[in-house]
Amino acid sequence: MNTPTHTAQELADRFGLQVHGDPSVVIHGVATLAHAGPGQLTFLANPRYRAQLADSQASIVVLRADDAESAPGTALVAKDPYTAFARIGALFETMPVREPGIHPSAVIDPSAQVAATAHIGAFVSIGARSVIGESCIIGPGSVIGDDCTLDSACELLARVTLVARVKLGKRVRIHPGAVLGGEGFGLAMDGGRWIKVPQLGGVRIGDDCEIGCNSCVDRGALEDTVLDEDVRVDNLVQIAHNVQIGAHSAIAGSTGIAGSAKIGRYCLLGGAVGVVGHLEICDHVVITGKSVVRNSITEPGEYSSGTPLTDNRTWRKNAARFKQLDALARRILAVSKEKE
Repeated sequence: MNTPTHTAQELADRFGLQVHGDPSVVIHGVATLAHAGPGQLTFLANPRYRAQLADSQASIVVLRADDAESAPGTALVAKDPYTAFARIGALFETMPVREPGIHPSAVIDPSAQVAATAHIGAFVSIGARSVIGESCIIGPGSVIGDDCTLDSACELLARVTLVARVKLGKRVRIHPGAVLGGEGFGLAMDGGRWIKVPQLGGVRIGDDCEIGCNSCVDRGALEDTVLDEDVRVDNLVQIAHNVQIGAHSAIAGSTGIAGSAKIGRYCLLGGAVGVVGHLEICDHVVITGKSVVRNSITEPGEYSSGTPLTDNRTWRKNAARFKQLDALARRILAVSKEKE
């Protein structure tokens, strides 16, 4: 397979960038700023790595206008170097070709509908009344239960499970091990024993969403769990029943969102964030890693909780003092009242 090559001018014309230096320079791949060599393209987006620029051996560096004069070779000037690099890097990503057709080992219910242009891989199971749209790719070992609908160009990479009543929009991409449409964690206590609350809803995923490996999106109890368009979910994320996530939000790994929480548009949740159920987070909110959201957020901005990492001795002292905060606060309040 021939490796694609591109000149600096070709890339500039294609992605709306400006060339600083030799426009005829050719690249055949991409790499990091520290390890790129001749014939490769790299980028500088974070100022912390600016010191590496002078020693870079890359043939082309994508960077901001302020850094163009410092580039050791040819530069492509971009407003957002990271986004530009992502688009250029995609030119070198080789995607496997999946021919339309159904593998002989696949098991498909007679009432299911599969588009002629879809690819159904080995050991796939498709349940009753499910619909697989045009140009969908269902990877090996995937299980699609009853009453699921996949719009055009969806891709289930491998061993993906859609349990029941899952609706995917266009171009949804789901990574191995993810489970959508499993029963929500609905329980009621009766006479000292748990009774399961029926999970009668489904899951609706908007266009251009992506769900990472081993993540779970539970179906709703009565209404659907909903992810709007272009929501990006990392690996090992738990999204409970009846959660709603607004368009263009991103959820990092190991985050847990409890039932009936509502996340706005363009929100970013860092790794291992916990969101308590039945609260609302407005649009344009950033929650930093390992924070716990216990109350609704009504103002856009960046929010954090927890304590920063310190040496263990300092942490133990602060933990002991934390237990005394209530008593100290009461003493201060009492003193203030005496002075009044």
